[in-house]
Amino acid sequence: MTNPNSGSPSWAKPPQADVSATPQDGWQATRAQTQLARSEEDYLDSGHQDIGRPVGTDQHELFVSCDAGPAMQQQFEHLHPEFIAIHDVATHSSRKLLAGVAAASKGAVQKLLIRRQGYGTTLATIEFVELPTAEGGKLRIYSTEADAETTSRHALARTLLGFSTLGVILVGDVPGHSMTGVFKPLHEDMITGPWPNRNLLLLPLSTANALVTQGMELARGTGVNVRTTPQVARPADAWNFISTTWGRLRQELRGQAPDSAPARARAEPARTSPETGARASAPLPLRPMPALPTQSSRDAAARDPLSRYVQQLSELTGMVSCCVFEVATGRDLIHAGASPGARDLAEHGADLLAAMLSTSRTLGLGHALPEAAITLGAHHLVLRAVPKHPGLALHAVLDKTHANLTLARLQIMRMDAVFDEPHSGG
Repeated sequence: MTNPNSGSPSWAKPPQADVSATPQDGWQATRAQTQLARSEEDYLDSGHQDIGRPVGTDQHELFVSCDAGPAMQQQFEHLHPEFIAIHDVATHSSRKLLAGVAAASKGAVQKLLIRRQGYGTTLATIEFVELPTAEGGKLRIYSTEADAETTSRHALARTLLGFSTLGVILVGDVPGHSMTGVFKPLHEDMITGPWPNRNLLLLPLSTANALVTQGMELARGTGVNVRTTPQVARPADAWNFISTTWGRLRQELRGQAPDSAPARARAEPARTSPETGARASAPLPLRPMPALPTQSSRDAAARDPLSRYVQQLSELTGMVSCCVFEVATGRDLIHAGASPGARDLAEHGADLLAAMLSTSRTLGLGHALPEAAITLGAHHLVLRAVPKHPGLALHAVLDKTHANLTLARLQIMRMDAVFDEPHSGG
């Protein structure tokens, strides 16, 4: 992946973190310090689930017989670890964020040294932190900004993001006109694979407007759920978004596979082949296909004001996709149109409304649910409360080339009359 990196002044120093921290006890990353195992069985212990062996204070090493990127892929495919990968686009903030997380948890940034088997030559160094989990295990958070030669660095970044349980992308100041070009290599990697990751979180360190559209484009054709947060200015804010998303994701995964072990794959426990005894890769979670509407369900929808409201909105000129959702939970209720789908519209709509409502409260401008009309690169977004339905909101996406935003807003407001119509008899 090609990343035009530049600095982010507001991220120069994370809270309570010493960004100049180096390995302790005189260890030097440029020297091949190796801990000798008592036997080959000890070193190849099948019960070992961590990637790399501890060889000293805050250092681990992994001996490989191929390049660093393919070697890490083999480890991920064999062990199926759950982890978070933090990637930089137009910034150098992932390592600073790791340092802040380590300081806040009273831990240390650790290093994984990938060495050439037989020679001990260091091929790459990857930084990570480990946090305790509620299940008694450890969650690793890697930075994809590895110390390696260019080809290996790109391969490692692609592998870490592609096999992570949650991929986090910190986005610096990228001009709107170059946004598509910057993210094109990442989108191609997601399509060509392998890319087991089903969840990406985009954290803009500058304006978030153009990034919302880019997130939708990243998700297109990949099956990956891409969320975009409001702008973050401090590492603490970034970590709040990451930890909240991780908690929500863990709840979803536990709901899909309550009996699966923490180190297993995404949707269900990995199965063991009876012939070889080797553990097979677990299938990825698939979203169910929507049920085909029956005549009775179509008749019921025609009588339901909310269904008529969304259906009539979907027929407006330039309307791409629209969804009614619960503001408090981000749960989609009724959707019509193409991509982005109901789930994405509901979740991103709830996030945007929450950010605007927080700003309104902070400025002392009231607690009413905000209404917004946002123009992106190729689309318009409209967010507004649904009349006579407290707690519900509409998130609509319109094609900029076919819809005039001012006219579209007037047409959407006229649809409010649906809720004044008398109910049809059942």
